[in-house]
Amino acid sequence: MIRLVLTGWAVLALVLGALWLRQLRTKDATSVDVAWSGGLVFLALLYPWFVGGDPWTRGLVGVLGATWALRLAWFLLSDRVLRHTEEDGRYKAMREGLGPRAPLVFFFFYQGQAAVAVLFSLPMLAAMQGPALGPLAAAGVLVWLVAVAGESVADRQLARFRADPANKGLVCRDGLWRYSRHPNYFFEWVHWWSYVFIGGGAALTWIGPAVMLAFLFRVTGIPHTEMQALRSRGDAYREYQRTTSVFVPWPPKVSR
Repeated sequence: MIRLVLTGWAVLALVLGALWLRQLRTKDATSVDVAWSGGLVFLALLYPWFVGGDPWTRGLVGVLGATWALRLAWFLLSDRVLRHTEEDGRYKAMREGLGPRAPLVFFFFYQGQAAVAVLFSLPMLAAMQGPALGPLAAAGVLVWLVAVAGESVADRQLARFRADPANKGLVCRDGLWRYSRHPNYFFEWVHWWSYVFIGGGAALTWIGPAVMLAFLFRVTGIPHTEMQALRSRGDAYREYQRTTSVFVPWPPKVSR
């Protein structure tokens, strides 16, 4: 199993290295988001062929993992890469702040995304070696359906809001965004619980929800997104922060 994981890591490291070289020329690191989720598609489809366990369980987890990651990769590609000619604001701010150190830092950032994709593939790998399909697997599929539906709806609502020129500089409060400042992140986190159920609570499956929560609140998710929103929307976003739950969808507070 270790050899399989290392092989997957090596392939992703090569792909992310090539994309890093590309961003040296384009000065646009937005591709790294697509590469992370695309890497999970590759790993979710690779693992079932080389691990033991019930074949139906392996196949189910492979399909669920690849489908979730493919939907996310396509959304990020269409929303952040194909529709925009400028670099994502988060990476643009990083590049400007780093100055001449940017190429080296971005190299480690790209390679870090390969490592993170491998890390988040471990819950899928563990779930593939879980028990034969039964009630726990059914519960896992139900959690997966709710999570993917919620994440898809949140992504579509935000994309539709941003596509309207009249909303430039405004804060999205449409649909799920009325109840959470980051409903897409919330449902992405919920998605990882599906492998805990399917894998019968195996130790490695808990990496998904535990590490994803830490990443969202402490590393690359919510902090950077909110800083960018404050830079671009100012007081309007501060009011949004005051009235709206940061993560779990919840009825908003009364606006001043």
